[in-house]
Amino acid sequence: VQLQASGGGWVQPGGSLRLSCAASGFALDDYGIGWFRQAPGKEREGVAFINVSRKFYAVSVKDRFTISRDNAKNTVYLQMNNLKPEDTAVYCCARAARLPFSLWRVTSHYAYWGQGTQVTVSS
Repeated sequence: VQLQASGGGWVQPGGSLRLSCAASGFALDDYGIGWFRQAPGKEREGVAFINVSRKFYAVSVKDRFTISRDNAKNTVYLQMNNLKPEDTAVYCCARAARLPFSLWRVTSHYAYWGQGTQVTVSS
């Protein structure tokens, strides 16, 4: 099982980035995938989650970020629009074990993690 996150970079406030999480060793259809981020000095926080039937977002990113999946490419995307300086963090994706949807932000429910990709939002 491997997860490879990519697509980070530097962008000015109001800009956009699209992150990719390429999965290998398993089929996306069978698992939920979460995007998390961690800023310096802060706890890791859940940003978005997707499985075959549902999508969830953190309040701080709702209406700005969109999570999607391409099963043919076995890849999950995080489209980030209207980025703000407070979105600056290392973003990573993770594969969930079975979990109640209400607990999608709880990191202990994720068994496999990819490496992070840095997102920096500044002028």
